[in-house]
Amino acid sequence: MEAGMTREQAWTLLREYNQEPFHLQHALTVEAVMRWFANELGYGADADFWALCGLLHDVDFERYPDQHCTKAAEILPAAGASDALTHAVCCHGYGLCSNVEPEHEMEKVLFATDELTGLIGAAAKMRPSKSCTDMELSSLKKKFKDKKFAAGCSRDVIRQGAEMLGWELDTLLDKTLQAMRATEADVQAAMAAL
Repeated sequence: MEAGMTREQAWTLLREYNQEPFHLQHALTVEAVMRWFANELGYGADADFWALCGLLHDVDFERYPDQHCTKAAEILPAAGASDALTHAVCCHGYGLCSNVEPEHEMEKVLFATDELTGLIGAAAKMRPSKSCTDMELSSLKKKFKDKKFAAGCSRDVIRQGAEMLGWELDTLLDKTLQAMRATEADVQAAMAAL
């Protein structure tokens, strides 16, 4: 699939609209998770495209939180992004702030993992290691069931994402945790280099 831009161009665009370290780390995390899933699910040839969709999925959120996924539909094409990249970014807010429905498996993975990476990240911060590398699925499931923990991470969206993919919830939780374990050091290195 064609993105219409390079990783460098995508990063420059993201930085133009996002300055908060929290948002940048989330973008880098979702980028890494999406690349991991592309390879895991047999879409290795499109891993760069999956990753760019992850990197740019919240391009408009910091500056235009009330127009999330709507402003992206203007920002991305103006910067040269392909229709496929723009569609993927806009549909990750389906049913929340967008009526663009995820169609491709990649779009469903982005929808399903966006909130979940936030939940896993919050759970990691509570651990003595401050890391998800030593987090077990059972620990994540407890945090998922505790509605007060990371209350801003919608469990309904995560469940809906698993259903959209035709996966058990545990499968989504486990795979996303594996992805974050595998990529945590790279994300930390990228943040340290900012």
